[in-house]
Amino acid sequence: MTGGAGFIGSHLVKRLLSDGWHVTVVDDLSSSLSNAKVEPTAPVYKLDIAEPALADVFSEHPPEIVFHLAAQVSVTRSMREPELDIHTNIVGGINLLQQCVRFGVKRVILFSTGGALYGDPDYLPCDEAHPIKPLSIYGASKHALEQYTRIIAETNDIEYTILRPGNVYGPGQDPQGEAGVVAIFGSRMLAGQEVTIHGDGEQAKDYVYVDDVVAAGVAAARPDVPEGGVYNIGSGTPTSVNEIFSLLAKETGYSRAPIHASGRPGDVRRIYLDTSRAQHELGWVPEIDLSEGIARTVAALRQANGMAAY
Repeated sequence: MTGGAGFIGSHLVKRLLSDGWHVTVVDDLSSSLSNAKVEPTAPVYKLDIAEPALADVFSEHPPEIVFHLAAQVSVTRSMREPELDIHTNIVGGINLLQQCVRFGVKRVILFSTGGALYGDPDYLPCDEAHPIKPLSIYGASKHALEQYTRIIAETNDIEYTILRPGNVYGPGQDPQGEAGVVAIFGSRMLAGQEVTIHGDGEQAKDYVYVDDVVAAGVAAARPDVPEGGVYNIGSGTPTSVNEIFSLLAKETGYSRAPIHASGRPGDVRRIYLDTSRAQHELGWVPEIDLSEGIARTVAALRQANGMAAY
């Protein structure tokens, strides 16, 4: 698995290990929280996936299934440093696919994006057939890797599945990063710090709890899953940033008003996903609603900061 020490990846590693899988992790440990998330029972290789040394990991631990989660995930950073997206999300992804071909991998499960891929939607909810017109370098890089995955996999008889999650949140997300409004807001609220909302706060996204995304990843690895499937993974409901702020303020007891700053380039105004294909073909449905997910996330933030629950 690539990105197995990151936010979603670390949760997926735990689930796979508990289900009896043998997991090997490749991660550059660039996240500020990565070292705390590495599972001690899974071999971990600190490595940039664009490096030739990735072949050595495949040689030592030949995989049957590859879960690909490693990525530069910040929309804001992608607009500021597009070369980083190209290096990690495209060059690194192609290197990974080449090793999959070389070492006879049976299936690749690519975690793409449903929040940044479709751009400003022509219709809502977005299904998988919606036109692809990303507003950010991040979304464009994810779309490019989807196409490389399809072509390389089909040319080399590798099964593949593409998952397009919405805005993923939950325990373990980096509150010091540039992505993950729930973790960022929740951490600052618990510390009594100012919270900044970019724009008017009415921009709305599809928030999906990390355990539900992990469940989709596990479902995608089943042998009966249709070849070449592409699936939106989300709640199917739009939630505004202002609503996220209010829910977190209530959960944390935060009483200060937010500060508003200018909007961020590349940010989609309003999007939510049609997940009916995942429900029908993967047997997947989201189980954690937003209020429960936020409560769990805040509880984890309290624990991480040595704060008492109440």
